[in-house]
Amino acid sequence: MSYHYPHASLVQALHRHAYYYEPLSRSEEDDNMLYYGEDQMGLKITTGSVTIHKDDKTNMIGISIGGGAPNCPCLYIVQIFDNTPAAKDSTLQSGDEITAVNNQSVKGKTKVEVAKLIQAVKGDVTIGYNKLHAEASQGKSLDIILKKVKHRLVENLSSSTADALGLSRAILCNDSLVKKLAELEKTETMYRGMVHHLTRLLRAYLDLLRVVKMFAECFAQIGVREPQPRASLAFTQFADFHRNIEKKGLDMVKQLKPVLGDLGTYLFKAVPDTKLTIGKYADTKFEYLSFCLKVKELDDEEFNYASVQEPLYRVETGNYEYRLILRCRQEARMKFAQLRSDVQVKMELLDNKHVQDVATQLQKFSKGLAEFYDNIHQLTQENEGLFPVEVDLTDNAFIYEHSFETLPPDEDNPDEDGGTTSGGGGDNNAGGADIEYGTDEDLLVCRNLLDDE
Repeated sequence: MSYHYPHASLVQALHRHAYYYEPLSRSEEDDNMLYYGEDQMGLKITTGSVTIHKDDKTNMIGISIGGGAPNCPCLYIVQIFDNTPAAKDSTLQSGDEITAVNNQSVKGKTKVEVAKLIQAVKGDVTIGYNKLHAEASQGKSLDIILKKVKHRLVENLSSSTADALGLSRAILCNDSLVKKLAELEKTETMYRGMVHHLTRLLRAYLDLLRVVKMFAECFAQIGVREPQPRASLAFTQFADFHRNIEKKGLDMVKQLKPVLGDLGTYLFKAVPDTKLTIGKYADTKFEYLSFCLKVKELDDEEFNYASVQEPLYRVETGNYEYRLILRCRQEARMKFAQLRSDVQVKMELLDNKHVQDVATQLQKFSKGLAEFYDNIHQLTQENEGLFPVEVDLTDNAFIYEHSFETLPPDEDNPDEDGGTTSGGGGDNNAGGADIEYGTDEDLLVCRNLLDDE
């Protein structure tokens, strides 16, 4: 007994036999085996023809064909290969139905027969087709969206983990961008560390220059109040020496600050812009892989039904669902290829800028520091003969307003037996005068300056 999906003859037989089904004989079944009417799923179809000049070397136009007898009433294009006559002509697309070859109808023929028919033609071949007008939104079902999410998750998993979880996915073999993306992450980390280090270095120089400025002010005050002319001149020149150091240092910082700007442009503008393009590329990549996986699932479904000789509704009605997915896959592939090309161009530009710019900026930075050190060395040599000098001290010069106590070395450090400071383990200041720390106004000013920074 053979069972198949209801068609016209079977419905009539059921009307004749209201309460039971009478099996058909083999010959009667073959005679009454008719295809369903085509289910176009609301897609628009237009008819046309195109003449394509075949490749002189391969004698092919560069398409793969699917469908056809005995299961499908339509012969359709599965894929257009790159850099082939059909791809260069760009009239035929995946999912289009082939109706004729050189005005010879292909209705009822198998895909192998149609392929041989095309190969038998020399030179130009005319292909009659039914154009499938489909939008990408029509193929983006919930299944495709879930597949995109799955591919996005699997992207961060190892193959063994994905296999253990039973996650089916489509992958790109020999994807060179994966390695370049890893290199971009390392380059970004290196730039971030470099900018952070150079910024801290310049800030340290600014802090040092503030201290030098304070020294200059102190020595200038000493020079003004010093009654000895020679000592006053020496302290005044020594103050000018510190002011010149500060001036040279500020010039050096102003000269090197653009280096941080150039490195920051690469880090905070070029890299994020490339990452934004990579994000769009990744979304398109996952969409393309989702359509590839969907095509594979539909192929497996068709193969399984054919292996048990069972009809499949979508195949017998023109396989429009499959052809719609083929068209969406082709459009996603074209978009993916375009974005991939953009990413590769930006990655190449970043690599060239990285190779050329890093060495130039570091040389500029080191040159600026070297010039600063040379200037300091020259200033130091010019002021070598300032000291020693004679100064007049008052009788109370070494009498301070606050007294300080200095602990002996043996009381400041633990003894050899592992004990603490002397005093029986009590307060370190026991038995002695209370220590009162003085306040240095200049030190407070310096500390406030650092806090402001």
